[in-house]
Amino acid sequence: MDIKEIQNLIKFVAKSGASEVKLEMDDIKITIKTGSDQDVPSVQYAPIAQPQLQQVAAPVAEAKPAAETAAPAASASNDSKYITIKSPIIGTFYRKPAPDKPLFVEVGQTIAEGDVLCIIEAMKLFNEIESEVSGKIVKILVDDSSPVEFDQPLFLVDPS
Repeated sequence: MDIKEIQNLIKFVAKSGASEVKLEMDDIKITIKTGSDQDVPSVQYAPIAQPQLQQVAAPVAEAKPAAETAAPAASASNDSKYITIKSPIIGTFYRKPAPDKPLFVEVGQTIAEGDVLCIIEAMKLFNEIESEVSGKIVKILVDDSSPVEFDQPLFLVDPS
Protein backbone atom coordinates (compact mmCIF):
# COMPACT_ATOMS: atom_id res chain seq x y z
CA MET A 1 0.00 0.00 0.00
CA ASP A 2 1.53 3.33 -1.04
CA ILE A 3 1.17 6.75 0.57
CA LYS A 4 -1.51 7.95 -1.89
CA GLU A 5 -3.73 5.00 -0.99
CA ILE A 6 -3.25 5.73 2.72
CA GLN A 7 -4.10 9.42 2.18
CA ASN A 8 -7.24 8.49 0.24
CA LEU A 9 -8.23 6.11 3.05
CA ILE A 10 -7.80 8.91 5.63
CA LYS A 11 -9.97 11.25 3.56
CA PHE A 12 -12.63 8.58 3.15
CA VAL A 13 -12.71 7.86 6.90
CA ALA A 14 -12.87 11.60 7.70
CA LYS A 15 -15.81 12.10 5.33
CA SER A 16 -17.65 8.97 6.52
CA GLY A 17 -17.82 10.18 10.12
CA ALA A 18 -16.48 6.90 11.49
CA SER A 19 -14.59 7.27 14.77
CA GLU A 20 -12.14 4.42 14.22
CA VAL A 21 -11.11 2.14 11.35
CA LYS A 22 -8.65 -0.74 11.53
CA LEU A 23 -7.21 -2.34 8.42
CA GLU A 24 -4.91 -5.35 8.46
CA MET A 25 -3.30 -6.75 5.34
CA ASP A 26 -0.47 -9.22 4.83
CA ASP A 27 2.33 -6.69 5.19
CA ILE A 28 0.79 -3.74 7.09
CA LYS A 29 -1.61 -2.82 9.86
CA ILE A 30 -3.29 0.62 9.83
CA THR A 31 -5.49 2.19 12.50
CA ILE A 32 -7.21 5.51 11.82
CA LYS A 33 -8.91 7.25 14.75
CA THR A 34 -10.94 10.44 14.64
CA GLY A 35 -12.50 12.07 17.65
CA SER A 36 -14.44 15.14 18.67
CA ASP A 37 -11.54 16.36 20.81
CA GLN A 38 -9.07 16.16 17.92
CA ASP A 39 -8.94 18.47 14.91
CA VAL A 40 -7.27 15.97 12.57
CA PRO A 41 -7.42 12.19 12.33
CA SER A 42 -4.52 10.32 13.85
CA VAL A 43 -2.95 7.46 11.94
CA GLN A 44 -0.84 4.63 13.22
CA TYR A 45 1.09 2.77 10.55
CA ALA A 46 2.82 -0.42 11.67
CA PRO A 47 4.53 -2.52 9.01
CA ILE A 48 4.69 -6.20 9.84
CA ALA A 49 8.18 -7.62 9.37
CA GLN A 50 8.63 -9.67 6.23
CA PRO A 51 12.20 -10.27 5.04
CA GLN A 52 11.35 -10.18 1.31
CA LEU A 53 9.61 -6.81 1.52
CA GLN A 54 12.38 -5.26 3.56
CA GLN A 55 15.04 -6.40 1.09
CA VAL A 56 13.11 -4.98 -1.86
CA ALA A 57 12.18 -1.72 -0.13
CA ALA A 58 15.66 -0.90 1.21
CA PRO A 59 17.33 0.04 -2.13
CA VAL A 60 14.34 2.23 -3.09
CA ALA A 61 14.47 4.04 0.27
CA GLU A 62 18.19 4.72 -0.16
CA ALA A 63 17.80 6.06 -3.70
CA LYS A 64 14.94 8.46 -2.89
CA PRO A 65 16.71 10.91 -0.53
CA ALA A 66 19.49 11.59 -3.04
CA ALA A 67 16.95 12.57 -5.70
CA GLU A 68 14.86 14.64 -3.29
CA THR A 69 17.79 16.61 -1.87
CA ALA A 70 18.86 18.11 -5.19
CA ALA A 71 15.47 19.60 -6.16
CA PRO A 72 14.66 21.43 -2.88
CA ALA A 73 18.16 22.91 -2.70
CA ALA A 74 17.68 24.65 -6.05
CA SER A 75 14.20 26.00 -5.25
CA ALA A 76 15.12 26.99 -1.68
CA SER A 77 17.67 29.53 -2.88
CA ASN A 78 15.03 31.21 -5.10
CA ASP A 79 12.32 31.28 -2.40
CA SER A 80 14.50 32.04 0.65
CA LYS A 81 13.52 35.72 0.78
CA TYR A 82 9.80 34.86 0.90
CA ILE A 83 7.63 33.82 3.85
CA THR A 84 5.73 30.58 3.35
CA ILE A 85 2.17 30.42 4.67
CA LYS A 86 1.36 26.80 5.49
CA SER A 87 -1.84 24.87 6.07
CA PRO A 88 -2.71 24.55 9.77
CA ILE A 89 -5.00 21.55 9.11
CA ILE A 90 -5.80 18.71 6.70
CA GLY A 91 -8.67 19.43 4.35
CA THR A 92 -9.78 20.78 0.99
CA PHE A 93 -8.34 24.15 -0.12
CA TYR A 94 -10.72 26.75 -1.57
CA ARG A 95 -9.63 30.13 -2.96
CA LYS A 96 -13.09 31.73 -2.71
CA PRO A 97 -15.94 31.65 -0.16
CA ALA A 98 -18.51 30.34 -2.68
CA PRO A 99 -18.47 29.32 -6.36
CA ASP A 100 -20.11 32.61 -7.43
CA LYS A 101 -17.94 34.86 -5.19
CA PRO A 102 -14.59 36.51 -6.06
CA LEU A 103 -11.22 35.05 -5.00
CA PHE A 104 -9.89 35.94 -1.54
CA VAL A 105 -6.41 36.82 -2.87
CA GLU A 106 -4.53 36.80 -6.17
CA VAL A 107 -0.86 36.87 -7.12
CA GLY A 108 0.49 40.41 -6.80
CA GLN A 109 -2.12 41.47 -4.24
CA THR A 110 -0.93 43.20 -1.06
CA ILE A 111 -2.19 41.63 2.16
CA ALA A 112 -2.20 42.68 5.81
CA GLU A 113 -2.21 40.67 9.04
CA GLY A 114 -5.65 39.17 9.62
CA ASP A 115 -6.72 39.15 5.94
CA VAL A 116 -8.52 35.95 4.93
CA LEU A 117 -6.39 34.13 2.33
CA CYS A 118 -8.45 30.99 1.72
CA ILE A 119 -10.82 28.46 3.25
CA ILE A 120 -9.90 24.91 4.21
CA GLU A 121 -12.81 22.51 4.60
CA ALA A 122 -12.21 19.80 7.17
CA MET A 123 -14.94 17.36 8.17
CA LYS A 124 -17.71 19.64 6.81
CA LEU A 125 -16.36 22.68 8.69
CA PHE A 126 -15.14 25.65 6.66
CA ASN A 127 -12.09 27.22 8.32
CA GLU A 128 -10.97 30.69 7.21
CA ILE A 129 -7.18 30.86 7.02
CA GLU A 130 -5.95 34.34 7.96
CA SER A 131 -2.59 35.87 7.16
CA GLU A 132 -0.14 36.18 10.04
CA VAL A 133 2.13 38.48 8.01
CA SER A 134 1.84 41.59 5.86
CA GLY A 135 3.25 41.65 2.35
CA LYS A 136 2.59 40.83 -1.27
CA ILE A 137 1.37 37.45 -2.58
CA VAL A 138 4.14 36.13 -4.85
CA LYS A 139 2.84 32.65 -5.58
CA ILE A 140 -0.16 30.46 -4.82
CA LEU A 141 1.16 26.92 -4.42
CA VAL A 142 -2.14 24.96 -4.35
CA ASP A 143 -4.92 24.62 -6.92
CA ASP A 144 -8.48 25.49 -5.97
CA SER A 145 -10.58 22.58 -4.60
CA SER A 146 -7.55 20.35 -4.06
CA PRO A 147 -6.72 18.41 -0.88
CA VAL A 148 -4.01 19.77 1.41
CA GLU A 149 -2.04 18.20 4.25
CA PHE A 150 -1.06 19.65 7.61
CA ASP A 151 1.92 22.03 7.26
CA GLN A 152 1.74 21.99 3.44
CA PRO A 153 2.89 25.30 1.87
CA LEU A 154 -0.06 27.29 0.46
CA PHE A 155 1.27 30.77 -0.36
CA LEU A 156 4.60 32.56 -0.80
CA VAL A 157 4.55 36.14 0.55
CA ASP A 158 7.16 38.85 -0.03
CA PRO A 159 7.28 40.74 3.31
CA SER A 160 9.16 43.77 1.89
